[in-house]
Amino acid sequence: MHATLDRQKLAQLADGPPSAAVRIDRLDRAIGLLVDHADAIADALREDFGHRSVQASLVTDVAASIEPLKHAKRHVRRWMRRERRAVSPAALALLGARAWIDYQPKGVVGVMSPWNFPFNLTFAPLAGILAAGNRAMIKPSEFTPRSSALMQRMIAGAFDASELAVFTGDAEVGAAFSALPFDHLLFTGATSIARHVMRAAADNLVPVTLELGGKSPAIVGRDADLVLAAKRLMFGKTLNAGQVCVAPDYALVKRERVDGFVDACRAAVAGMFPKGADNPDYTAIVNERHRERLRGYIDDARAKGAVVVDLHAGLSDAGRMSPVAVLGVNDTMDVMRDEIFGPILPVLPYDDIDEVIAYVNAHARPLSLYYFGNDTRERERVLSRIVAGGVTVNDTVMHLTMDDLPFGGVGPSGMGAYHGVDGFRTFSHARSVYRQSSFDVSAMLRPPYGKTISRLLAFKIRR
Repeated sequence: MHATLDRQKLAQLADGPPSAAVRIDRLDRAIGLLVDHADAIADALREDFGHRSVQASLVTDVAASIEPLKHAKRHVRRWMRRERRAVSPAALALLGARAWIDYQPKGVVGVMSPWNFPFNLTFAPLAGILAAGNRAMIKPSEFTPRSSALMQRMIAGAFDASELAVFTGDAEVGAAFSALPFDHLLFTGATSIARHVMRAAADNLVPVTLELGGKSPAIVGRDADLVLAAKRLMFGKTLNAGQVCVAPDYALVKRERVDGFVDACRAAVAGMFPKGADNPDYTAIVNERHRERLRGYIDDARAKGAVVVDLHAGLSDAGRMSPVAVLGVNDTMDVMRDEIFGPILPVLPYDDIDEVIAYVNAHARPLSLYYFGNDTRERERVLSRIVAGGVTVNDTVMHLTMDDLPFGGVGPSGMGAYHGVDGFRTFSHARSVYRQSSFDVSAMLRPPYGKTISRLLAFKIRR
């Protein structure tokens, strides 16, 4: 890995900032890999998970990875342009002074991608990385070995190792990767692992972007359409069997509407997955360790008095876990302490929207926030009082798909953001440039000091 990093850094220095044509060529090659290997990607993911919906994989890991790359390709020439800035004081501009920002490639970016969407969470950030003119080294997750091996073969077939390179391996390889002196490091994964990654990066003062997770609340407002809200909320909860960083973690529902909401959720799940056993559209939990973790949440909740409501018993088998709602939960239960990352939906009743706001704010800032309802005043109160990484109103997950919106967390749910122009800027160095006028403006600032500087200071130091 060290040798590849050195090679990429030397190549970047030797070649200089790549032209728009070179950047577009790299983006085109990345798009081509996803198009040409779409079926192989879906097959690898199905094998890694035990079962994963082929159509869902084509949507989330192929199509949703291609679009950010195409978006970057369409806009990279504009993003690269020199950005003019005002000089101050403004009178300097009349004398010929100018100021601007040049967006320079940072150099070599390290990408540590997770197991839940291994291709999307590699290729989507590559859109900004490649558009910004960088090279990259990638460490995919060891929990999806077939997908990681496929990604390595794909990229090696289309890119020289001095441009892009993939390194597979276990946690020790990941630890060594995070300790490399990259010019920037992107990590997507668990908050607990992010702490170790950030410590390792700090030894080399490597700037990091952390895309993490947390307990993202879904607030069902007092006037929300329960049927529509349940359909959209349960889509987000059952997508990839809830193994999504932006999945709604728990729902907050008006007390008198809880029973109706649960019934609507049951109907929504039945509508999406009408066939129970061997349903091709429902995804398995990735491995036994995570299945045991999720079963532990349910057992712990039941032991502490919660009621578990199965929303579609027919979806369970050796690898898959049926969606459930959990009622009567409290913060002593593991299901309300940890990010769930599975098809378990705790439902909390509330009486007043300020009670909801206080509850969410008493916990770590979430990666995502969802609000369902049409009451503008209530919606704006929720949005203004709760700090979250991103928000979708009257749906779930969709803010993540917007190419022109930055995606990222805040505090324990992450730092930094990418997507679209924000990704380009994250992986660029915004270099400030000031060009002095031919008139010797700075002469008055140089010693020896006299009346001129005294008059200038008298003018400047005032209310």
